[in-house]
Amino acid sequence: LTAVETLGCAQIICSDKTGTLTQNKMTVVDYSGSDEQLIATAMSLCSDAKPDESGEAVGEPTECALVNYATKLGLAKPELEGKMPRVAEAPFDSSRKMMSTIHSDGGSYIQFTKGAPDIVLSKCTTALVDGKEVPMTDALLEEISSANKAMADKALRVLCVAQRTWGDKIPANIDPAELEHDLCYLGLTGMIDPIRPEVKLAVEQCHAAGIRAIMITGDHKDTAVAIAKELGLIESADEAITGLQLDEISDEEFEQKIEQYSVYARVQPEHKVRIVNAWKAKGMITAMTGDGVNDAPSIKSADIGVGMGITGTDVTKNVADMVLADDNFATIVSAVGEGRRIYDNIRKAIQFLLGSNLSEVLSIFFATLLGFTILEAPHLLWINLVTDCFPALALGVEKPESNIMKRKPRSTKDGIFSGGLGIDVLYQGTLVTLLTLFAYFVGVNSVNGFDWHFATWQFTNIELNSAAGHLGTTMAFLTMSMCEIFHSLNMRSQRGSIFTMAFKGSHNILLYGSMLATLVLTTLVIEVPFLAEAFDFAHLDIAHYGIALGIAFLIIPIVEIIKAVQRAVAKK
Repeated sequence: LTAVETLGCAQIICSDKTGTLTQNKMTVVDYSGSDEQLIATAMSLCSDAKPDESGEAVGEPTECALVNYATKLGLAKPELEGKMPRVAEAPFDSSRKMMSTIHSDGGSYIQFTKGAPDIVLSKCTTALVDGKEVPMTDALLEEISSANKAMADKALRVLCVAQRTWGDKIPANIDPAELEHDLCYLGLTGMIDPIRPEVKLAVEQCHAAGIRAIMITGDHKDTAVAIAKELGLIESADEAITGLQLDEISDEEFEQKIEQYSVYARVQPEHKVRIVNAWKAKGMITAMTGDGVNDAPSIKSADIGVGMGITGTDVTKNVADMVLADDNFATIVSAVGEGRRIYDNIRKAIQFLLGSNLSEVLSIFFATLLGFTILEAPHLLWINLVTDCFPALALGVEKPESNIMKRKPRSTKDGIFSGGLGIDVLYQGTLVTLLTLFAYFVGVNSVNGFDWHFATWQFTNIELNSAAGHLGTTMAFLTMSMCEIFHSLNMRSQRGSIFTMAFKGSHNILLYGSMLATLVLTTLVIEVPFLAEAFDFAHLDIAHYGIALGIAFLIIPIVEIIKAVQRAVAKK
């Protein structure tokens, strides 16, 4: 419940890109290099994905895309591995952003290294151009960088691959620091990972709800910017920052500048913790998504940690406050709306119960001051257990109001009575009290026929066991019971009109059912002889019954008028 309540207050949602904002269905659509066959071979071998019986690759989506790319070129991975089996490897590491594999190739050994273009290129001293290995010059490096940027600007995820030959002996030391230098650049591949179609709408909902969505990715900055612009997260590249740039900023300076950035590229896990802590230092309720073991610290630091149900590790899921079954950013936004709905419904139920109980207390209090008994203990017990219980439960499952995701996030410092709820409880409880007292006096003064001369009405010294007292108590009981039932309709929205909600097709079937059930039970306890005798009720004829219901119904138009005034004042 704490997580749900906090989620309804979320002001910042920091999300991974791959698989959360995008579909995580990579497909190679572009490449750069002089030998596509060699590029595809190197990419396929330097990966852990393998084709299944149908020929489709199974494994990490990025690597699956590379294996499928090679297969489409007639380079099936099983055949490649048969010719060039893997004999050693330096697995992928998020800090290196590379992986390397060493393969036996007819008596000699060759190393393939793939990873982030800027990182791999920094390890390259030569490049393969038209089948020849040439020195890596500034002009060549500029040409490769331009090709990388052109792909990234099209929102493609770009990987670079390089090779290194080792002669007839396998390297004695397969430590990454020993392997990944003096490489020969082979080429680039550009993969498209389509954005989830529902995410763009979810981002718009975030903006309308006063929530800031932030994208965090290990991709190149240009790729991240292109996707962020497509999603409506940013308008210019100035709103993006890389992990390297973040390292050059102190925590104090970052806290001052953090509102300038909505995209973080080439980040490390420790950067995520800094981002979360910086937003929290500004008093923002922050949600953070993650799937890997390295994401656990940032997820744990966030106000709401969100783990991935499909790609997430057990460690991530265990430290998360909630887990996305579909790894979808739009689901987070839906969960925020659900958190707001649940909190609203808790407030509605509390407001209804407190207002109802206040009316009972005030009715007994004023009746005692005026010298008569309006209701007895069994009557109050019935109202609390039957009249109040079912509508309160039904209000707990009320559908979200139409503007629930157009409101700004509430402050965690706001108490349950904030937003005028305390005042609403007081005036609504008082209204029910006045209507109940009025019904009692109508019953007392109409025992021998209706007399509408108020000046001659009796208000005090009415004995409960008299005919007048019996009728007055019975009408008061029916009016209070039904007044609270009718008032439960008002509680469907603190400020919205129930007529507008009904016109827009918003209905609470459980609430309607509880109202009908309570009306039937209340009528039975008054009209069934042995029950009426047990509760000491008088028989109500059609006129008295209709008057009691009519008085009770007045709670709806009165509260509607007050709500209209409140809306007008708030708008002004």
